[in-house]
Amino acid sequence: MLEIDSVGDVLVAHLHGEIDLKVSDALREALDRALERLPVRHLVFDFGDVSFIDSTGLGVVLGRYKKVAGAGGRLGVTGLRPPVRRVLELSGILRISQEFSSWTEAVAVLGGGGADA
Repeated sequence: MLEIDSVGDVLVAHLHGEIDLKVSDALREALDRALERLPVRHLVFDFGDVSFIDSTGLGVVLGRYKKVAGAGGRLGVTGLRPPVRRVLELSGILRISQEFSSWTEAVAVLGGGGADA
């Protein structure tokens, strides 16, 4: 479901499988623990291994966006497969986040404070 990397002030959440009602509570708790425990400011969701996301998964993403944005951070997304991209587009999440070609690019731009971010 989730692997976490912390690179500088960027937390990278590598998501796996289906992000739905069955995993959303555990995902939310794991992300909140990592955001509280690690000295990070920005959050990147790597959706490369995600085949499906429902409204509860979107709620997890949106809630974590509010946490990082409230602390002056930004949200990045990467690895969007067409079905997941469509859901994120329809939900408006792609309007409040920046899409990157890879999580390493996201870390470089967000962590480096790139002008195009």
